[in-house]
Amino acid sequence: MLSGVDHDVPDGIGMARLAWTRLPTADGEGAGPSTSAVADGELLSAAAMESLDYEVIENYAYREEQAQRSKFWVPYYVMLKWLFSLLIGVGTGLAAIFINLAVENFSGWKYTATFAIIKHSYFVGFFVYTVFNLALVFSSVYIVTNFAPAAAGSGIPEIKGYLNGVDTHGILLFRTLVGKIFGSIGSVGGGLALGKEGPLVHTGACIASLLGQGGSAKYHLSSRWVRIFESDRDRRDLVTCGCAAGVAAAFRAPVGGVLFALEEVTSWWRSHLMWRVFFTSAVVAVVVRSAMNWCNSGKCGHFGAGGFIIWDISGGQEDYSYQELFPMAIIGVIGGLLGALFNQLTLYITKWRRTYLHKKGKRVQIFEACLISLVTSTISFVLPLLRKCSPCPQLDTNSGIECPHPPGTDGNFVNFYCSKDREYNDLATIFFNTQDDAIRNLFSAKTFHEYSAQSLITFLVMFYSLAVVTFGTAVPAGQFVPGIMIGSTYGRLVGMFVVKFYKKLNIEEGTYALLGAASFLGGSMRMTVSLCVIMVEITNNLKLLPLIMLVLLVSKAVGDFFNEGLYEEQARLRGIPLLDSRPKQVMRNMNARDACKNQKVVCLPRVSRVVDIVSVLRTNKHNGFPVVDRGLNGESVIGLILRSHLLVLLQAKVDFQNSPFPCGPGVLNRHNLSDFVKPASSKGKSIDDIHLTEDELGLYLDLAPFLNPSPYVVPEDMSLAKVYNLFRQLGLRHIFVVPRPSRVVGLITRKDLLLEEDSNNVMAELPSTSVSITGLLLVPAW
Repeated sequence: MLSGVDHDVPDGIGMARLAWTRLPTADGEGAGPSTSAVADGELLSAAAMESLDYEVIENYAYREEQAQRSKFWVPYYVMLKWLFSLLIGVGTGLAAIFINLAVENFSGWKYTATFAIIKHSYFVGFFVYTVFNLALVFSSVYIVTNFAPAAAGSGIPEIKGYLNGVDTHGILLFRTLVGKIFGSIGSVGGGLALGKEGPLVHTGACIASLLGQGGSAKYHLSSRWVRIFESDRDRRDLVTCGCAAGVAAAFRAPVGGVLFALEEVTSWWRSHLMWRVFFTSAVVAVVVRSAMNWCNSGKCGHFGAGGFIIWDISGGQEDYSYQELFPMAIIGVIGGLLGALFNQLTLYITKWRRTYLHKKGKRVQIFEACLISLVTSTISFVLPLLRKCSPCPQLDTNSGIECPHPPGTDGNFVNFYCSKDREYNDLATIFFNTQDDAIRNLFSAKTFHEYSAQSLITFLVMFYSLAVVTFGTAVPAGQFVPGIMIGSTYGRLVGMFVVKFYKKLNIEEGTYALLGAASFLGGSMRMTVSLCVIMVEITNNLKLLPLIMLVLLVSKAVGDFFNEGLYEEQARLRGIPLLDSRPKQVMRNMNARDACKNQKVVCLPRVSRVVDIVSVLRTNKHNGFPVVDRGLNGESVIGLILRSHLLVLLQAKVDFQNSPFPCGPGVLNRHNLSDFVKPASSKGKSIDDIHLTEDELGLYLDLAPFLNPSPYVVPEDMSLAKVYNLFRQLGLRHIFVVPRPSRVVGLITRKDLLLEEDSNNVMAELPSTSVSITGLLLVPAW
């Protein structure tokens, strides 16, 4: 049993007083660098981001709230989780419907007006087309730069960082959600070489976060009735549901959305979360399908087959020969090479843009986006004018394909700058069109010789260059659809050569376009399982599953040889410290003491003067401080207190006391657990915002009721790889490094944790991890 219990503190702090370590002296004597000052604030760049607290802070306020909960709280808590999963699915589905309706109608009006004008004057048509695109892009970049800077880009690297334990300020705010939705409409509708799928993932995450914290207090859109998910751990689960809902809404791929959240963004997973994520994705699928059925009646304007992504190629190639495996593997190699090159080029250009261009202010960012819009519009309009038209081929009457297609509508064989009625412009079919319709044309079956090799190569080079340059501008930008465009182009090009070489085989060029799209996404984003399922769901062709798996494995292997995936590279460029699933090999030759030997230990006494606390907060950027207490056996650590909690106590001022001795039990009911909750993606309180008088600075504050009395502790000689796995898999923010314990007082095994439920107390859902541990040692004071 532990000795030295402090009976003046009824919250059990005294029982933990001697449970850990003696602190080193200022001269470095004693145990050496045994306690970390938790310098995660110094690791992260200039307060732009902050680590999340996934660990349960079992202080007095937490235990008191747990004790006051009735037996109905757990069913209410579980029910509310499922209700929020439903609301996240409905909200993300409605956001996707709104974005798609707006983009399709803007695009429809643009192309209808352009095709009507070019019958009289191509110059006037080009002017109208360019101005239309420029106005949409300007609206997008203006919203982002002046209203929601965090809405720029896809948002997936930031959300991946959030689910990895790093909160970038501003990424989940209400204004970011609004900027993401309306910015996506302008950038995608304006014809830029980017997509709306990545922003939809960010949109789903924002909706989930806002629901979890009860809305937005800044814009008076909040409710206290649903403000139950106040911990970062609960919000993390909701954001995971939002990410899956975003993918499910973007691609109409509910299973792919679940696997995307599991494979690509989240770092912690458990079976309960799987069920809720799956339910959320299913709700999205129902909402989107209902919207499409409603729009089929013609109530959605120009919204039609080109609306939600679904490229049905089930009527294409039925089977494949082993002779085709080699050219399919070649597609995988090409995808890996072009994907790795795309990642490297975007990394260089984005780094240059951040270093030299965007530092010059908002006007430069707006000018850059508008200039790229002008270049994109010019290329997409002028290049088809330089291409000679081709006569319409003989098509099967049952194929449902018309040549030429009526101007201003989606379909193959676009008549653009052709002298005869029965001619089409193959370059305009993919260039002078929406991206969704162009991909549908590239995937189409039974359209042999629709495109010439020259047109496909021209489009590949120009669109690849535009995608590289456009990525990183101050507009919401996704890379899924541009990646599919690039991959399907060279995939169809390879398919043309295969058709020409294997003349006796039943080969469809559209099948190779699909494999090319999968290969480029695999080579750039390095996804395998989720991307494979997404490609199957959006094409409605299960027979191609083995081929998609082949090209994905090859492209990912080739791409990994050169660099990391697109989101990992961009996260590193943004300074987001992602923890990979595995520690570096060099960590196996280091121990915990080596990792923190250069850290300065900054501690606070249990009863601290207010002026000393303010001085520590002003002179240090640490987000956690060890708290020490002087007992009969000397100075020992009794817990960890967070910077955010200290700021709450300093601002409240109700816990200040005149006595330099520990407080009694009468002052412990002044705070609820919700008082210490920081809104998601906000900067929180700052020490500069707290104003104290001279008299208040001279008072004292007892930190014992508010600290975490049981943080995680590792011995100083534990390998750093082991510490890394513990830190990442438990979702920790701080770990104490202590000397080797002298003796063992107990050993906890699996059977000790299989507790029977008390008939009077229902056990709540506890935070679970994927850590596999055989036994735990119980040790006394070090």
